[in-house]
Amino acid sequence: MTAEVSPAGLEAVSLVELAVRRLRSEILSGALAPGERLVEEQLRARFGTSRAPLREALRLLGQQGLVDHLPRRGVRVAELSPRDIEELFTLRDALERFAVHCALGAGDGADPAGLAALAAQVDAMDAAARSGDALAQDAAHRAFHTGLVALAGHRHLFEVYEPVILKLQLYMATNMRREADEHPPDSGPARHRRLHDAVASGDLQVVLAELTAHGARTYLAPELGSG
Repeated sequence: MTAEVSPAGLEAVSLVELAVRRLRSEILSGALAPGERLVEEQLRARFGTSRAPLREALRLLGQQGLVDHLPRRGVRVAELSPRDIEELFTLRDALERFAVHCALGAGDGADPAGLAALAAQVDAMDAAARSGDALAQDAAHRAFHTGLVALAGHRHLFEVYEPVILKLQLYMATNMRREADEHPPDSGPARHRRLHDAVASGDLQVVLAELTAHGARTYLAPELGSG
């Protein structure tokens, strides 16, 4: 028997999705800063939504690593210390280097389907950068890096990698945004195209050199400069 969904239920789901998208966009764009408190009453008035969909949206954003729920202190945009940022990016670097060792170390080259998926994400990043769709660019950026690690075909590695990139997504988006402020909009996609091309070459040393030069946190100096 197929479960029926009432119009009211569909409306509630839609309101949750809309609130998630709007808050996610504001967080990743920097409109809501790391550590900023999210006051439920203000958000309800601004979004024109009721308490239940907003709370569900905040719960989902907490699962995505974008907000923190603090006992007796409400909800705030997730914030990492400079040390946390550096440690997580260093861990991301190590996991990605291990992944390409797994993918290319045998000398057989990377999986063609996986390479095609990486190329598609670079194209998506480039199209989003040119159209000014920062949220779509951020999504393609994360998908590129998870796709890079997926080339290893190593399930346990991927399970370790996913929470790391989840915690870093706000700072990855910040790095890309600041890069676009200082350079042409296609600079970020171009960096990732070079990394894709290195992986496609099948030369492990070329890939490792490109990873070293990748500049994943080059534009995060304010966050990394203290603490």
